[in-house]
Amino acid sequence: MNRSLKKYFPIFVLPTLLAFILAFVIPFCLGLGLSFTKFTTVENAKFNGIENYIRAFTADTDFIHALGFTALFTIVSIITVNVFAFLLALSLTRGLRGTNLFRSVFFMPNLIGGIVLGYIWNLLINGVLSAFGVDITFKTEYGFWGLVLLTNWQLIGYMMVIYIAGLQNVPTSLLEAASIDGAGPIKTLTKIKIPMVMPSITICTFLTLTNSFKMFDQNLALTAGAPERSTEMLALNIYNTFYGRMGWQGVGQAKAVIFFVIVAIIAFAQLRLTGRREVEH
Repeated sequence: MNRSLKKYFPIFVLPTLLAFILAFVIPFCLGLGLSFTKFTTVENAKFNGIENYIRAFTADTDFIHALGFTALFTIVSIITVNVFAFLLALSLTRGLRGTNLFRSVFFMPNLIGGIVLGYIWNLLINGVLSAFGVDITFKTEYGFWGLVLLTNWQLIGYMMVIYIAGLQNVPTSLLEAASIDGAGPIKTLTKIKIPMVMPSITICTFLTLTNSFKMFDQNLALTAGAPERSTEMLALNIYNTFYGRMGWQGVGQAKAVIFFVIVAIIAFAQLRLTGRREVEH
């Protein structure tokens, strides 16, 4: 079987590899090159060194604000999404009646498209705030917590499924041994269940981190950066720079490269940190 796999491996991997090269590697390399040029179209690109990168940080204060706003939003989302998802997973692995129904219901929000989800929550939140004579764009805080609420509603069910899979793989013999030794629910949770589901925690933290940092369509539909671009996240800021400011296409491309590097570094550091915990446990 191993010989057959090695023989046909290039045939099966070629379509995916080709698609990856055409859809990611080539556009990324072209974009990286364009970030060092001034252009309105690719044909008239003129090399200008690192000027675009300097302008991204010095000539556009909105980019720094968007970076800070996105970082804060990501931290809050990682904590809230994973805590609530893990608590739900614990509740739904206790053999309660209707467990499968609850799992399906909690997972369904993840199936709704981001732009549609943003408009739905815009209507819901504004419907509540209208009683006080304001809307979600009245204060930055309203937009921030609206985005957190939307993200939690969308991602908790998906992360819950991953945590359920991890909890179901905890050996029952281990739990029974802990019970015989007199370990209570809290000790069993902290000393056995959480260490045993560290691979699930690694995956869920990574997915929440990348989804939060890359959020675009929900941000566009819910607040569009209002008021005064104070709820504008990194992806939306890059989009507005590239398509909304004439002559700033090179700066927008430089921001996209910076964005990629930031997400890659943080994601890699998170994987190393939580992965080390897996090895320890």
